[in-house]
Amino acid sequence: MSDAASEAAPLSLCAREPFVPADRLVAEMVPPPRFDAVRFDTYVPDPAQPSQAEAVSVLSGFAGGLGGAHASGAGRRRWFARKPAAPAGPRGVYLDGGYGVGKTHLLASLWHATPAAPSLKAFGTFVELTNLVGALGFQETVRTLSGHRLLCIDEFELDDPGDTVLVSTLLGKLVEAGVALAATSNTLPGKLGEGRFAAADFLREIQGLSAHFRPLRIDGEDYRHRGLPEAPPPYSDEIVAKTAYAADGASLDAFPQLLEHLAKVHPSRYGALTEGVRAVCLTDVTPVPDQSTALRLVVLADRLYDREVPVLASGLPFDRLFSDEMLNGGYRKKYFRAISRLTALARDAKALADQ
Repeated sequence: MSDAASEAAPLSLCAREPFVPADRLVAEMVPPPRFDAVRFDTYVPDPAQPSQAEAVSVLSGFAGGLGGAHASGAGRRRWFARKPAAPAGPRGVYLDGGYGVGKTHLLASLWHATPAAPSLKAFGTFVELTNLVGALGFQETVRTLSGHRLLCIDEFELDDPGDTVLVSTLLGKLVEAGVALAATSNTLPGKLGEGRFAAADFLREIQGLSAHFRPLRIDGEDYRHRGLPEAPPPYSDEIVAKTAYAADGASLDAFPQLLEHLAKVHPSRYGALTEGVRAVCLTDVTPVPDQSTALRLVVLADRLYDREVPVLASGLPFDRLFSDEMLNGGYRKKYFRAISRLTALARDAKALADQ
């Protein structure tokens, strides 16, 4: 490693307050970098699970049927014309399966396979979609997404009734405009032994939209029994700081200050907050103080994981971030997901610390 690189001051996430125009927020609704290269032909079905091969076949056909003119027949002109009739038959698919069967791989493959320009199809998690509504407003989100051929929603969540009603209402408007929908559920390995989020739950909660979704069951080994991996031991402040100065494109922040800074940045901009950052170094990791802060951290963890940014930290290990009350509350799946993802990124950071 060069002397110039080792002497360069690290970046600071706390020094960033990105402004993201509305058009960029929507343009960035594409599969995350770790799913850039996935396609249906890179998904390897388990021969013992015929539903996996069937899912590939059904989704390939679904993608092929989304070509041609927008389903409304008018694109953005529909605002000045008669309201189009609701599309006949299911205009959506719901991928129902346990953790680790490749639902996100298949959802991203559907996005890639749909014969439409990237500007006419959108891909995001349930949280990203609710954050988009928060940033743009409901009516502007409807207007912006109504011209799309396809909206893919990964990790659909039901742990917040308000958000569920919000997204269900949004999807209803988009279905009326002729947008095709695809969704997966949020299922992660956990210590609580919960069952997977099943199609019946999804269809019940979206109520009037259920007729627009075809549930597609994907069987396979359920990895929940493995539980969460043990978080690697944290490093010293000295090693974290030394690594931040030595690693090109690394950031260095005190964890408590970063949590405070996240409150000043809308979660829809957390992707921009981490833009160009190749490693995140954190000192003094402490328990998250409250639920609002915890939920913001969950979103940041998702954006770092999507971008495969390693995280090196001192203080407490990541499996001690959230209190027992949080881990047993209504948002427990989000917190277990954050622990799992930050733990994976901490393991990825080991190579940096060993240099």
